[in-house]
Amino acid sequence: MEFRDTQAIYLQIGDYLCEQILLDRWKESDRILSVRELGVELQVNPNTVMRTYDFLQSTDIIFNKRGVGYFVAEQAKSKIIAYRRKLFLEQELPQIFKNMDILGMSFEELRSKYNEYSNTSH
Repeated sequence: MEFRDTQAIYLQIGDYLCEQILLDRWKESDRILSVRELGVELQVNPNTVMRTYDFLQSTDIIFNKRGVGYFVAEQAKSKIIAYRRKLFLEQELPQIFKNMDILGMSFEELRSKYNEYSNTSH
């Protein structure tokens, strides 16, 4: 996994895990990799993975069965989508609007590009 300098590594790992859930690689109640296993797979310190798991647990996306491991929580997908939508609307969209304004782009140009993307990605 290639990490970006613009976001904390534990959050990037959280994004990766959430993506796995959204893509149905892990479903509700599925056991996910242990802290150690994920640390080895991603070549990061287990403490960083533990911070990710603590964060995802605090947002009710995963839960811990003591002595057994971490599991995908019920309604994890809907919680991830709600969380990501909130971040997009509050953080990314204002930056997109600012860039559109600076570049003199219209919503019609954006719609056209979105339609192209939508037609090729499905």
